[in-house]
Amino acid sequence: MKFRANLVIGGVLFASVVIAGIFAPWLAHTDPVMDANLMYAEEAPGGEFWFGTDAQGRDIYSRVLHGARISLTVGIVSQLINTVIGVCLGLSAGYWGGWWDDCVNGLTNMMLAIPSLIFALAIMAILNPGLTSLLIALGLTNWSFTCRLARASALSLKSQGYVQAAKVLGYGDIRIMLTQLLPNMLGPIIVIGTLGMGGAVLAEAALSFLGLGIRPPYPSWGSMLSDARDQITTAPWISIFPGLAIFVTVLGLNLLGDGLRDILDPQARTRRA
Repeated sequence: MKFRANLVIGGVLFASVVIAGIFAPWLAHTDPVMDANLMYAEEAPGGEFWFGTDAQGRDIYSRVLHGARISLTVGIVSQLINTVIGVCLGLSAGYWGGWWDDCVNGLTNMMLAIPSLIFALAIMAILNPGLTSLLIALGLTNWSFTCRLARASALSLKSQGYVQAAKVLGYGDIRIMLTQLLPNMLGPIIVIGTLGMGGAVLAEAALSFLGLGIRPPYPSWGSMLSDARDQITTAPWISIFPGLAIFVTVLGLNLLGDGLRDILDPQARTRRA
């Protein structure tokens, strides 16, 4: 079935990137930062250098492997921050309603009106470029979609019989939201979180490409693409392999999220049939 194919292919691609990032120190041939030798600058792929070398003579294969660590860290941590913020705001707004719901809706609409990458650029311009600043910037920009989803789910679930029974048993609001509502909306949240990780990887690459993300010489796929702009015609492999790494990671996450959606949402699978 199609959804199983998406799940398997996406899972294999993403797992490959995860394994490459975890075992990068053992799989890499050289140190991605310190081992630079101008004698081997812009060596074509082959022999000792599987992916070739860059303008400083650094092994691109080793840098791509270590770059996976940065991209995965940014994707997972920033999306976790987005999910926590979005779920807390959306769940409480949908359950409590009233003035709090109006405030959260207004804030969500404002965030949706601002392009997320522009907002992240503004935050990074204020903070010093680096991994921590990048996590903060991306973690505060994309929570609005999760918030909308959590709010809609809370609005539909709070009138269910088991929620009313929990109120009769004396459960407090926080306990009801955590034990009765949240478990029943985890499926869509997991799906949107998986898809959001791919967007975070792309955003990190874009910010690093512009010089506002991970600073050289540390290996980030976006900064590697930026460094390769002047050699794109003379040494295209310097940009091809980081670009392929981004493509494979985002494709894997999108296929994985698509497969999870079909499994966790039977109605979506029925509509596609």
